[in-house]
Amino acid sequence: MAERTLRGKTAIAGIGETIYYRHGKSPDSEFKLALQAVVKACADAGISPHEVDGFASYGGDRSDAGRLASALGIRELKFSNMFWGGGGGGVCGAVGNAAAAVATGMADCVVAFRSLAQGQYARYGRGAPVASVGGDDAFLAPYGLMSPAQRFAMKVTRFMHDHGIGQNALRAISLACYHHAQNNPNAVMGGRPLDAATYDASRWIIEPFFHLYDCCQENDGAAAVIVVSAERARDLRHKPSYVLACGQGSDHRSAAPVHNMPNYPSSNFGTIAQRMYDMAQLGPADMGIVQCYENFTGGVLMSLVEHGLVPADQANEMLVPENLYVEGGKMPLNTSGGNLAECYMHGLELVIESVRQIRGTAINQVKRNDAAIVIGGPMVTPVSSLILGSEATL
Repeated sequence: MAERTLRGKTAIAGIGETIYYRHGKSPDSEFKLALQAVVKACADAGISPHEVDGFASYGGDRSDAGRLASALGIRELKFSNMFWGGGGGGVCGAVGNAAAAVATGMADCVVAFRSLAQGQYARYGRGAPVASVGGDDAFLAPYGLMSPAQRFAMKVTRFMHDHGIGQNALRAISLACYHHAQNNPNAVMGGRPLDAATYDASRWIIEPFFHLYDCCQENDGAAAVIVVSAERARDLRHKPSYVLACGQGSDHRSAAPVHNMPNYPSSNFGTIAQRMYDMAQLGPADMGIVQCYENFTGGVLMSLVEHGLVPADQANEMLVPENLYVEGGKMPLNTSGGNLAECYMHGLELVIESVRQIRGTAINQVKRNDAAIVIGGPMVTPVSSLILGSEATL
């Protein structure tokens, strides 16, 4: 039987993103933002939007494929796909699904995208004001446990306690993201540098670990990537970023109700990471580019550990600012600013930054740029991660 793999069969050939706005500040609708990002991604790849024949998204994106196809004048829609789950857990899975569609011949040119205009709709990070709740919320809301920060802080607190990890590790993640954003003209937090004293003095969001700067932004905007076959990508405008592997899913019973999953202090990547490395035929030490989704810095900590990038018993020593900066760091992290400081586009901006790094066109360019790992939104279920590489990795 032929080997079943995504490795090297497809590539990201185009990237596009709108201006990133603060929550509620976009002058355009969510749907218009999505169109803008797709058109820019096509222009970057050097193809016509009419050539797109598929869409993949996640997090319940409201810009549906049929409407996008009509607005863009697409000749034939062959593929449409939505990754289940809320937030950014599906960001890498959406790219992987687009790659799978192309690799299997279901479509030829698939856009993975995300669009957000929270001012047009509602904020993600706020507990919903409702008259009654059901399911898990019926057990949590009466005790004031409503927002994502509250729910995830419980897991992070347990993880940090179990492994003796201190606040300094979370501070370093935040400082690195803000540091890299200062060189990025599209970063919402550009011009707002962060130092350790400011971080420490910022108000608590959830004690004892989440300060203000441990929590991601909430933004409006859109981003998109174009996935085509490896053969076609080599004939297009830019150096291809090959899809080497995608992992998606979750640990055993990770969605068990009311915080009752067997592996409670987890970001839910425990069973995914090794499968992904096996498909890519690479390991953690090969990843010169590390982009890790930060809804909260504690999720980054857990995700890095579960992907084998940082041993838990070495987190205090490894997660220091100078190790995470592009300038001389052993593991430069979130080199465009990430969700914390570039924008919260549910992680798709991390995929775009990985493509720029592989192309060699990033503002904060790393030295080792042949292989990139993108880790999607942690602590939800299902989750997903992605490995991209240059031709040298094939």
